Amino acid sequence: MYNANISKDNELPTSKQLIKSTATALFTACFLLVTVILPAEYAIDPTGAGNIIGLTKMGEIKNQLANEAKQDIPQLASEESNSAVEGIKVDWFVEVSTANVTASETRSIQLKPGEAAEIKLGMKKGAVITYEWSVNSGHVNYDTHGDGEGINYFGYNKGKATTEDKGALQAAFDGKHGWFWRNRSNQTVTVNLRVSGDYSEIHRVL
Repeated sequence: MYNANISKDNELPTSKQLIKSTATALFTACFLLVTVILPAEYAIDPTGAGNIIGLTKMGEIKNQLANEAKQDIPQLASEESNSAVEGIKVDWFVEVSTANVTASETRSIQLKPGEAAEIKLGMKKGAVITYEWSVNSGHVNYDTHGDGEGINYFGYNKGKATTEDKGALQAAFDGKHGWFWRNRSNQTVTVNLRVSGDYSEIHRVL
């Protein structure tokens, strides 16, 4: 008594059929790689099919997000250093006094797509300011941070694709404390900043 039927020789696929099936599978895999996977994952579209069905745009967005993650926050200290070396022009500088006082400032900065700006306040350890900023359209990536003698970077807060932020900031040490913004939207934006509290100077460093 048999548990299973044994296939007859004429029911098994021939070598020619196996080769044909393998070739078909290989062709299908290559076709999907070129028309779907490469456009969707890497924005590489050699046939143009990915652009027609919208997959190339998906790949471009993925690449942009990956580049932002690598470039924005981790390189803030490097950007500050490069700015000093290259002598980037300071658009404005306001000396409030030689000692911390209660002061208030309102500033507006226009950023084209991809452009960045950074504003710093001179503050003593323990000094407190309140702040509020917003963008009139689009959105920005931002990082609230400080630096001082022996301290290249100290992070307070950060965010991506943000339209506004407000709160209070207490200086963790003597030094410069403020905000970095980069316009990651596809339109020109205006960042409106208002600060009030104990600080000795306010200036744009980038």
